[in-house]
Amino acid sequence: MCVSMDQAEFSGTTLYAGRLHHAAHGLIHVLGYQNTAANLAVGPNAMLLHLPARQMSRENFISAGRGPDVLSRMVDAVRPVPAAERGGMAWMGWDSGQRVEVFDHDIYTVLLATDPTLLESALIQVPLRRRPRLNPLLLEFYAAHYPGHSIAVCCFDNAEAERAKPLLMWYRPTAPDRLTLPALDCHTGEPPDLDADVPVDHWVLLGTDEAPEDWGETVDYPPGLRHQLRQYLPDTVMGSYFGGCSLPNGDFAITHDDLLAGDLDRIHRLRPRS
Repeated sequence: MCVSMDQAEFSGTTLYAGRLHHAAHGLIHVLGYQNTAANLAVGPNAMLLHLPARQMSRENFISAGRGPDVLSRMVDAVRPVPAAERGGMAWMGWDSGQRVEVFDHDIYTVLLATDPTLLESALIQVPLRRRPRLNPLLLEFYAAHYPGHSIAVCCFDNAEAERAKPLLMWYRPTAPDRLTLPALDCHTGEPPDLDADVPVDHWVLLGTDEAPEDWGETVDYPPGLRHQLRQYLPDTVMGSYFGGCSLPNGDFAITHDDLLAGDLDRIHRLRPRS
């Protein structure tokens, strides 16, 4: 369900992509990502996410704070379940002149860069207990296939599966009229096989602040949710579950027009640049 720097298992992936007009940032996309991660490597490991944004910084990451279940609440909105069954970020090693940023988010230490080849030089800033081995071939793969993207390397050391808080971030997209959700898959530390079919276990959730009346399902957020988080979240969502099958390796994508029309059958797998 994602790409890792070494042997790992990921399950129960939830992906959210939304488009909104923000008072301060203008037209932006918002990405939400959450899964259960189990590190099968001998040492630390990392999860890689590629984001269709030319410029990002630590300011683009949104703390889930007291809303660790916002994505699961979106899933509940599109797939209601009986109520009985429902079950601060520290910053370091960054200044305005650096091209790689390093910071903590929930169980992860995140390295963020627009040039994947620079990531290895910043690895010294990751605490030793979370510092993985970065495969140069994998970094070269991202540099070749995802130009114009930001790359987030989310380092972790948990040996047992742990439900992390969601990764939430906003960015100014390179393709504003297409919502893309990163779902490239490889759990071995090697470059992904772009010709492979891979098993999927994903909830894909979508939102837009241009939705017509009676569009989607209303999300029941917890009372008192901080404005710093709530301002990036949709009032209503649409979503589909993809599981029990294999799909061509790649990301999920849908055009904004198809989303406005509620045509989720137009969600497709997007292959990286060859």
